[in-house]
This record gives sequence, structure tokens and C-alpha cells, in this order.
Amino acid sequence: MSVMAAVGDVFRRARGRTLTAFRQGDEYQWKGPFYFIQGADPQFGLIKAWAVGNTGSGDDEWGEEIKLTEQAVQAINKLNPKPKFFVLCGDLIHGMPGTQWRKDQEQDLKNVLKNTDQDIPLVFVSGNHDIGNTPTRETIDNYCKSWGDDYFSFWVGGVFFLVLNSQLYFDSSKCPELKQAQDAWLNGQLAAAEKRKCKHIIVFQHIPLFLRKPDEDHDYFNLEKSVRQEIMEKFQNAVQLCHNHADLFTPVLQNSFTKRFLRVIKYNLVERRCCTYKILQINLRFSC
Repeated sequence: MSVMAAVGDVFRRARGRTLTAFRQGDEYQWKGPFYFIQGADPQFGLIKAWAVGNTGSGDDEWGEEIKLTEQAVQAINKLNPKPKFFVLCGDLIHGMPGTQWRKDQEQDLKNVLKNTDQDIPLVFVSGNHDIGNTPTRETIDNYCKSWGDDYFSFWVGGVFFLVLNSQLYFDSSKCPELKQAQDAWLNGQLAAAEKRKCKHIIVFQHIPLFLRKPDEDHDYFNLEKSVRQEIMEKFQNAVQLCHNHADLFTPVLQNSFTKRFLRVIKYNLVERRCCTYKILQINLRFSC
């Protein structure tokens, strides 16, 4: 059961590298099928920037994104039974750190998301527009002040969830110590999950390891091959859910776990051609 939080806290429930919305001691055991909602890239400001051909500074309007996000929240609130949580996998707003409209975009997004049913916790994942293509300690600290920890873990219904900061895997040249900290934390989390004999792990991050196949070439929309391989070796029995500009959500680790245990129901609640806002209802039915 979700732990109710004050309205002021709903955007920063990820604290101390865990999600405070759930009582972890109650969530270690499988109690039956459940589902959650995954979304990504609300990216307030992108539609106008895309339309005028200026993605760098043309993001001074985002009324259309407000309408799309309102539609998504309204649709989620009508679901019965309620999803366990609603996760947004990065690019919450379009304005990069230090740009003119960033604070206004952030506030307007919060004004919409605060209308999400309070029994459906919000889970946030950082993307490149949230902390920068090459993040710094300052950009990450600012993100955490607004949206909670940039990486953390939590248990729900016997499933172990990990939220990672994928920009640290993409380019950590300005904060290598933060990548090292995340790596050490992740190794500890996986060791603890193994000790608890965890069967099912789901990983949320913004940048997918790959789009089509594990050995594909590196580009802007996936992770570099050596980094990719290192992470894949850690997640032998995990499913990663990320964002993807071509087909927004894809479980990128197509292993036996995916084929046997994860049933993905894909549908569009709201979608725009130039600013895709899709959400997934993901039903978990495990054979435990």
C-alpha cells in the first residue's frame, strides 16, 4: 500500500536512494499480478521548438504539451484497479540547464502532475534535457532538488525496481566521481537483491542500451558499446524500460525473463507526431 505524502512531497519521494511512497518491508513478497504506468518525454517546450526549427531556444510556448499531459493524467486517474505507480522516464521538460524557460516549464509540469490521483505515486527518471548531455554536479543537484534522487531503488509486490541516471553512462566527463558512486551503489543493490533471492528486476533509465540489437553501432540514442556490454553483464535477468524516439518504450533486454513473465500491453493515450507522448500499461504476471 502506498504511504500517503503531503502534496508538497509528491515530486520528491525518491530520497535516501529509495522511494518513500512504499513501505519496503511490506513489498518484498509476491502477492499477485499488478501493473504500473510508464511514460516519457512530456518535454514541455519541444512542440514549438520543433515547429520553428529551433530546438535550442524556440521553446517559449508549451500549451500543447500541457493539454497532452492533462489528458494523460485524466486517463490514468480513471483506471480501475489503480496502477501501482506512474513512472516518467526522463526529458520532463525541453529547456536544458541554464536556459531561459526552464523554471516556468518545470512549474507548469508540476501543476499538471499534481492532479494525479494521490494513491498513484509518481516516479521520476532523469533525462538529458533534465540534467544536460554532459551533466555536472550542479545540474544533478538542481534536478534532485526538484524531482528527488537521480538514482534509487524500491520494491513493489515482490519485484525489485532500479532507477538509474543514464547520462552518467553517456558522458560523465565533468563528474566522474558521481558515475563511480552510482556504479558502487548499483553493485551493492544487485548484491543485496541476490542475497534476498530476488527473481525479478526491472530497470528504468532514459537512454536505452540499444535500439534494435545489442551489437549495433553507438549513436546519440543509445549507449556506447563498451558501457552497454558492462551493464548487460550486470543485468542478466533484468528488463530495462527506457525511452526511444522511434518506438517510445521497448523492453530492451529480450531474454527468457521477458518472454516468460512480462506481458506488455501497448496503447497510446495521447500522441503527437513531433512530440510523442505515449504511455504504457505494463501488467506483471509472474510464475513464482
